[in-house]
Amino acid sequence: MTGSIRLFVPDALHAAAEVAPSPAQAHYLGAVMRRAPGDTLRLFNGRDGEWAARIAHLKRDRAMLAVVSLLRPQAAGADIWLAFAPLKRDTTDLLVQKATELGAAALLPVFTERTNAARVNTERLLAIATEAAEQCERLTVPAIAEPVRLPALLAGWPAGRTLYAAIERADAPAIRPTHGPCALLVGPGGGFAGGELELMRRNPFLQPVNLGPLILRAETAAIVGLALLQATVGG
Repeated sequence: MTGSIRLFVPDALHAAAEVAPSPAQAHYLGAVMRRAPGDTLRLFNGRDGEWAARIAHLKRDRAMLAVVSLLRPQAAGADIWLAFAPLKRDTTDLLVQKATELGAAALLPVFTERTNAARVNTERLLAIATEAAEQCERLTVPAIAEPVRLPALLAGWPAGRTLYAAIERADAPAIRPTHGPCALLVGPGGGFAGGELELMRRNPFLQPVNLGPLILRAETAAIVGLALLQATVGG
C-alpha cells in the first residue's frame, strides 16, 4: 500500500472495525481523489498504529471504511515540544507544517512583547498539522496548545522538561545531546525584549542556545532547532 492515501481518524482501530470518516474526508476520497468502493487506504489515530482499510461505501460526503489489518504498530517518537511566537498567517502555517514533519509532539503558541500576530486560530493549525502528519507518514498528530503569554508559559512549565531558548547574538552553547523530554522556544522576528530575557535567565530549566553564526528568520530558527534536537535527543 505504499503511496496510498492516509487519513487520521479519531476512532479506535482494530481488525474488522468500521470507521465513518468525516464528510470532508469522504468528499476528498470521492470527489478529489476519485476513489471508489473496494479501493484501499491507510488509517491512523495516534494510539493504535497504522492500519490498512478499504472503502466499503462511498457516496458524496458519506463513507464507511472497513479496517483490514495492522501495517505498523504504534511507536513512541521523540518527546520534543516547540514553543513559538506566532508570525504572519502564511508563515505560521509553514512553521506548523514543518514542525509536524520534524516530529514535534506539541506546538505551543506564545505571545511575547514583540509578537505581531494578534490572535491564533488553533483549529486551523490543528487542521494543518493533521494534513502534514497524513502526508509525512508519522503515526501521531502534534497537540496544539491554546496560546499563552511568555510569563505564563514559564510559570507553568512542567518539571523535568528542559527548555532550550534560541536567542540570537547570545553567548550561548550549541544544542548538545540530551535525554528525556525537552522543548525549543523561538521568539518573534524582532527577538525577545530585554525584560523577557531577564525573566528567562531566572528559570533554571531554561537553557539559552545558539543555532549557528547567522541570524535566522524565526520560522527558519524553529526548523533548524527542531532538526538539531531530533538529531541529538536520546532515550
